[in-house]
Parts: sequence; C-alpha cells; structure tokens
Amino acid sequence: MNLNDTIEHWLTSTQKSLSPANRPFVTLSYAQSLDGSIALRSSEPMALSGNESLRLTHQLRSMHDGILVGIGTVLSDDPQLNVRHWTGNNPQPIVLDSQLRMPSDARLRQCSEKPCWILTTQESEWPNQNGIEICQSQPGSDGRVCLKNALALLYEKGIRHLMVEGGAHVITAFLKEQLVDAIVITLVPRIVGGYKAVGDLEINARVDLPAINPFHSERLGDDLILWGTLDYRKGVE
Repeated sequence: MNLNDTIEHWLTSTQKSLSPANRPFVTLSYAQSLDGSIALRSSEPMALSGNESLRLTHQLRSMHDGILVGIGTVLSDDPQLNVRHWTGNNPQPIVLDSQLRMPSDARLRQCSEKPCWILTTQESEWPNQNGIEICQSQPGSDGRVCLKNALALLYEKGIRHLMVEGGAHVITAFLKEQLVDAIVITLVPRIVGGYKAVGDLEINARVDLPAINPFHSERLGDDLILWGTLDYRKGVE
C-alpha cells in the first residue's frame, strides 16, 4: 500500500471512529518548513510542498465536505480551494471573514459549482449571489467569528468532514479551542525563518500541551508527511 492509500485508509477510519457530536470532524492540514514557517511574511505566500505532497493535499480535499481558510489567506494567496491534482469531488469552500473583507474579484467568487460560504459576524447587504453565500455567526470574546458556533452552523448545513488549511491565525485558533481531530503536516526540508504556522496557544505547562497520538510519519518525495489524531487529555506524555 502506497502512502496516499495509507493516509486515505487511516483518515476514513478515523472519521468514522471519532465522529464528534453536533460539529464536523476537523482535519488540519498545512505545509511548513523545518523551522515551522509557512511563509516569508504573513502577507507573502510561499509554495513549499513538492509535487507529490501537493497531490496528497488535493486527495485530502476530495475526502472532505468542506474546506476552510481565513480571510488573510484569501487576501494574500487568492486560493481556489478545489481539487485539481487528484480525481475527486470539490469540497465546499468556506472563509472566516468577520469583517466582510472578501474582494469582489477573488477567485473563490468566480466558482459557479459551489458558491463560497462566508462566515461573518456582520450583517451584510451583499446578496447571496455572485459566487458567495453569507452565513452570519455569533462573535467570540475577541470579536471574531466564534469557531464553536461556526462549526455548529456548518454541521446544520450538512458539513460532516471539514478540512482546515490556514492561515496561521486560523490554525492557532482551532488548536487553542481544541477543535482539531486529525492533523496532516507536510514537513519541507527548508529553513525559512519566516511566518510561523502556530502562534501562542496560551499553554503554560507541558502536561497541557496537545499531543499527536498515535503519531505516524513517512517520506513522500523530498518531503516528510506527519499525521495522526489530536489528544487533548491532560497528563498525556
């Protein structure tokens, strides 16, 4: 069994066995350098993955009902969030955009197959057309979209398996709220010294750090793929 088949079998089994109640199963997936960087700077995206790893990412996309990024990723990278390097269905594109900053010419607004869902805290005068659907959600204490409320809303709209790709603020927020069920990281053999994937989780003790358990790793092309399930139980060593 090759690595693509191995990860597909693992993720399918994990989605069935660890299906949460009243929210989607969340898979966090992103590429980073050896020093944890995902870009040179927050506003300057950098393609890190090799071709084989890119195919794996698109395979993972095809295994989820929805794919979510933050508005920062849209503004800096203008992603399409579809399946192009693998044969499979496109997931529902979803953007966390508390202040409704989605550009009118964003590529996510040009998709006729699945209008992009925009999760926001704002009342919008934008019509649910031209490639978007506004989904208003309650804010958290920081004024941004409350992730728990947003996931409950996505569950109501039929999203059972959600892939989260970034950027750093979104990755950090999902980890801090303990809402990540599975993780697939592409580790690229480069030293970037740039913008880090994970920020302050506000954890002060080693015993409280989330663990990847069980943990798996295997080389794919020039990259190393790390994957496993997140374990938030205190005392896990």
